[in-house]
Amino acid sequence: MVDSTEERVRAMELQNKDKGQDDIDHEDEQQVGEASRLSARLIYEVIRRDGADEMVRPKTSLVFSGLAAGILMAFSVLGEAVFRAHLPDQPWRPLVESFGYTLGFLLVIKGRMQLFTENTITTVLPLISKPCREYVYLTTRLWTIVLLANVVGAFIAATFIAHSGAFGDNILGAVKSISEDAVLYPPLEGFAKAVPAGVIVAAIVWMLPTVPHNPFFIIVTFTWLIAAGGFTHIIAGSVEMAYLAVTGNISFMESVAFFFPVLLGNVVGGTAVFTLITWAQVAAEVEN
Repeated sequence: MVDSTEERVRAMELQNKDKGQDDIDHEDEQQVGEASRLSARLIYEVIRRDGADEMVRPKTSLVFSGLAAGILMAFSVLGEAVFRAHLPDQPWRPLVESFGYTLGFLLVIKGRMQLFTENTITTVLPLISKPCREYVYLTTRLWTIVLLANVVGAFIAATFIAHSGAFGDNILGAVKSISEDAVLYPPLEGFAKAVPAGVIVAAIVWMLPTVPHNPFFIIVTFTWLIAAGGFTHIIAGSVEMAYLAVTGNISFMESVAFFFPVLLGNVVGGTAVFTLITWAQVAAEVEN
């Protein structure tokens, strides 16, 4: 079933190119080397094609890439914890320690790992531009595999942090306090805080084609904003949730009360808000 679906999707992509429906004209191709001149239509096309490619990757590739992303996102929590453990308790400290939050995102995005929240735009653009059963199936398949792999990776990393003995009491104390600040929200508040984070991550993905060789400042600036603004991200938050769970500080039901509202909020922010708006601004041009 998967192989035949992937073959149909690849055939559809080739057919689109042969017909000229998705071809980028010569003028737009010249813009690839001039990032500041990239049109919205060209950015859309870059992300759409990237999403179509990701959809048909083998399951094992998605699993291990998602697993790596979940583990590496722990460096966002550890980065914040290092700053908190060594900085004085002053009103400005949250603004500085939030730079530690950017580390996991830098590792994952620059390393081209599969992060669930990136796929709220990359795999959705192909689907909304050409709705069909194959794209619905492959999007669902990718989201499910990547989300589960990310969460498993988060639990592996959290267990290591909590029980390996690699970290001092000052770091572990900071991880605990950061995790409590990030996880212990009422469900509706967690959902509301997750919506801006979903928008920000989707916006980062949208901006990356404009700076293909130097995305550092975009990633750092906007992932810093997630932490500094007190917004919630489902995978970084899963590391924090997992840490509190494996250390016995929260129950299973408290984990569920955090996880699903934040997951829904990220999806709403990344897909229902940002992706649909960006699609609307190029839809007429793409259709023409």
